[in-house]
Amino acid sequence: MTLRRVNGVLLVLLAVAILIIVHRNLLNLSDFLDRENPDAGQILPFEAELSPGVGQKMERKGDEIPVLITASEDRLGAVIVAMNSVSRNSKANVVFTIVTLNDTVDHLKAWISKTALKNVKYKIVIFQPELLNGKISKDPKMLEAAKPLTFARFYLPMYISGVEKAIYLDDDVVVQGDIQELYEINLKPGHAAAFSDDCDSASAKGIVRGAGNQNNYMGFLDFKKEAIKKLGMKANTCSFNPGVIVANLTEWKNQNVTQQLEKWMERNSQEDLYSNTLAESITTPPLLIVFYKRHSPINPMWHVRHLGITGAGNRYSPQYVRTAKLLHWNGHYKPWGRTSSFSDVWDQWFIPDPTGKFHPVRKHAD
Repeated sequence: MTLRRVNGVLLVLLAVAILIIVHRNLLNLSDFLDRENPDAGQILPFEAELSPGVGQKMERKGDEIPVLITASEDRLGAVIVAMNSVSRNSKANVVFTIVTLNDTVDHLKAWISKTALKNVKYKIVIFQPELLNGKISKDPKMLEAAKPLTFARFYLPMYISGVEKAIYLDDDVVVQGDIQELYEINLKPGHAAAFSDDCDSASAKGIVRGAGNQNNYMGFLDFKKEAIKKLGMKANTCSFNPGVIVANLTEWKNQNVTQQLEKWMERNSQEDLYSNTLAESITTPPLLIVFYKRHSPINPMWHVRHLGITGAGNRYSPQYVRTAKLLHWNGHYKPWGRTSSFSDVWDQWFIPDPTGKFHPVRKHAD
């Protein structure tokens, strides 16, 4: 009788132990799903259009490296070149987040799925232009210059979640180095982002300042405005170029960087704090204000720029361009346009559009 009772107690204890284990596993599964989809139920400034791609042929190693890039219909070939150059020059586990508008999604999907880029990990999200309501001047000239996608970089943590760091790239770049190296640069404590300063020796060489081409704060902000004066910033402070950003997303969120940027956009729409400056930029000024003396540097070789400005061919030697880790055709002259310096470098990474919609202008003209 005593033995039966002992066996009965043991069976009860075994059943309780099994139930505890099952319950714990269910909780772990729930936590895992929350981590995989932390934004579930949250209203975001975009709509997801495509889950991350699969099918890497090259063996990709290490943790994921998130890279955000925007895709505009009229310059879609640029995105293809940027992605192709990143992917082929690195074995890192790169995951692209491509921010675009509704009218570009089908074209972008077709270009990726029917070429070698189908083996790249990516997701496509749709930018909601309504997010910019009240933040951009209603001046027709300014509305035309304000391409919605250029502001996607302001919302980095909302597009890329669950990671500490991420990279933002403008579409008019070619990455010739291993992007893992860029990703691993050290940001100083308390810094939410790293940028390339416009006064570094490489970018400042031979620059002729003028409309659309400035290298200090005075060129981007109206220091006659009271709101700018009150900030106590020095007008001759070297500016930086936000075409390449390495972001600490934790610091970005903790410091409410996105909200700060939106505040200055709203103030500019009411007070013209930077709309009429020589730099002709409405994207860079809010970043200059928010990150004034609070950003880390990027190695100049990881952002060799001004290739889209007149005289770039005289500024950089072909040897220097070949050794650069990242090339940026900021300026009016793009490598897919009629004329541009070092367009042959860009051509090496171009993948013809299988739909036939996009052609580099100079080649199509030939």
